[in-house]
Amino acid sequence: MIIKNNKEGKAKRKKAIYARVSTDAQVDGYSISAQVDLVLAYLKSKEWFDYKLYIDPGFSGKDLNRPKIQELINDIKSGIIDCVLVFKLDRISRSQKDTLYLIEEVFNKYDCGFISIRENFDTTTPFGKAMIGILSVFAQLERETILERTRLGLKKRAQAGLWRGGGKVPFAYDYDKNEGKLIVNPERKKIFDKLKTLRIQGFSYPQLEELTGIDESMIQGILLNKTNLGLIPYKGEIFNGLHQAVITDEEYQQLLEVDNNRKRRKGAKHYLLSGMIYCGECGAKYRYQKWGKRVICYCYSQQRSKPKLIKKLNCSNNRLDSYVIEKCLLNNLFAMKINKARFKETFNLTKIDKKEELELRIKRINKQIDNLVKYMADGILVEEIKEKIKYLIEDKNQLKKSIKKLNEKQNLNQSFDDINSLREIWEYMIFEEQRNVIEHLVDKVVIEGNCIKIMWKIYTG
Repeated sequence: MIIKNNKEGKAKRKKAIYARVSTDAQVDGYSISAQVDLVLAYLKSKEWFDYKLYIDPGFSGKDLNRPKIQELINDIKSGIIDCVLVFKLDRISRSQKDTLYLIEEVFNKYDCGFISIRENFDTTTPFGKAMIGILSVFAQLERETILERTRLGLKKRAQAGLWRGGGKVPFAYDYDKNEGKLIVNPERKKIFDKLKTLRIQGFSYPQLEELTGIDESMIQGILLNKTNLGLIPYKGEIFNGLHQAVITDEEYQQLLEVDNNRKRRKGAKHYLLSGMIYCGECGAKYRYQKWGKRVICYCYSQQRSKPKLIKKLNCSNNRLDSYVIEKCLLNNLFAMKINKARFKETFNLTKIDKKEELELRIKRINKQIDNLVKYMADGILVEEIKEKIKYLIEDKNQLKKSIKKLNEKQNLNQSFDDINSLREIWEYMIFEEQRNVIEHLVDKVVIEGNCIKIMWKIYTG
């Protein structure tokens, strides 16, 4: 298409004639030819002769899912059209929402006029522009009214214990449209239970991603969704739901506690007793600090950088090497007898075989690779499939490495069948496992001069 330039050097734009007819509209006498003839007469009166026709025969005006209206929108955005003309307003759309969208987001935004001959509506005139403003105000009022009604409806559903519908159904559930409530999905409930138990045991989100294949950014949302408690949250309010809970209040609080504990020790994750050592003189916490090649622990009241943590100015309690405190605690831990029943109740151990879970993931990957190879044999998206297979093989190799590491050390859950063998397996445990044991057994460690007192959470003897 060749577009001539005008005197100002800008590309000359055309007028657009849009006409539409559905089966019902033909009865009213608004045929395509009749609409076009009336608009052409108007163009002639204005001495506008450069135009382009956009005709949608047999299409309803209920939405914008029409080929020529979409072509018209694209041409306006491309700068080809400077004014759209129709015989009657409802020819361009029977939806007030769509009409205002076209006027506000397409015509006005791309400096394109709009004229409807029958209604004498012309956005190229001052009066027409004023009318757009009035229509926009009423449209905004209508949108807000609909939104308010929707919110009220959703709140009433929440109050009745029903799910709000739509997307974002909680992980462990399906949505029953007929009953309007959530129902437990047995397969995803099993995965949820594994995530929940491992997290309570102290596994980090990256470790859970490695184990289950679920993105770590999603796992926290899956576990801490209050809907899992049998509740329906809505706009800061909580209502009792009609659906079955998949987690107890106690378990939910344990998940929150694990998250809070990890946040508190972030940045000091390699310090076994970080946040658990207290001063016996003033009650302030002790802090870890590198001192040359040593790591010492001393009272926060002796550190002026964090005034909120100071309990007594010029506290004179002793500073101790961190290894001295940790060695004292571990010697006591390994030497004492622990009430096994009480320990298992507190530690919440379950028989989850990490190796088995990783092997299941490898089986799923192998199945994916087999399916992709079949597609590739049929010549479907060969290069894309090769790239996908490469990624899956890398993932599988990583899982195999993880299984190899598990085979090189004892499984933590099995080792706790004999709780007093803790000394033997301690050096084989990763830091997160060691810290998890400490958090479940030790309440706090109190320093009084050179004396180290350990306060236990669990019955010993």
